[in-house]
Amino acid sequence: MGSELEMGKCPPQNAGNSTQVQNTPPNTHTLRSVNTQTVGLFNSPSNACCFCWCCCCSCSCLTARSAKEEGILTTNFEKEEDVDTNQMPQLTLEEVHTWGDSFERLIKSAQGRVHFRQFLKTEFSEENLKFWLACEDLKKETNKPMVEQAVKQIYEDYISVLSPKEVSLDSSAREVIKRNMLEPSSCTFDEAQQQIYTLMQRDSYPRYMNSSMYADLIQSLEQVNES
Repeated sequence: MGSELEMGKCPPQNAGNSTQVQNTPPNTHTLRSVNTQTVGLFNSPSNACCFCWCCCCSCSCLTARSAKEEGILTTNFEKEEDVDTNQMPQLTLEEVHTWGDSFERLIKSAQGRVHFRQFLKTEFSEENLKFWLACEDLKKETNKPMVEQAVKQIYEDYISVLSPKEVSLDSSAREVIKRNMLEPSSCTFDEAQQQIYTLMQRDSYPRYMNSSMYADLIQSLEQVNES
């Protein structure tokens, strides 16, 4: 990675179906069966293969994730969300002050990421940090099937225009991703990850440093030291 930081639509169901079912009782069971199967397909986009750039249900590489795979795809960021900050090493005033030295210092701190995440939530840009950390986790994966599965999941979660968590990338980064998806690897999203890192560093980080959230955290720790 180029930064100074180095860390290891199918149409909706026709409303007329309900009327048809009521007026033709003999076919009710068949129609309900067809509708149930169709709805089931529409509700399963997470299993669709992103390598063929579609949501087809007949793709040869369509596979369902096992419980084990789901666990592997859980990012460190998502794990941190479930951790009580009281269980982390005690946060000190000195450490919080170091976050102001550089964005790298902030993002390398576990508690720094937790507090920064809270700030990003207020700006509705939390997906940037989640995507960046998902890419960090991808780089640590060595099992090829797991790498391919993680690449697909990251694409569906953060790159697809259909995702509510889509990150903002330029056309150049998207073209690189498109080419890399032909042979998924732990480096598939490197350029996109660097773009999002730079975006957070130049945009969100300065605002966090000047925010009331950061000032309040400093003040609370100063009061603890004085007591």
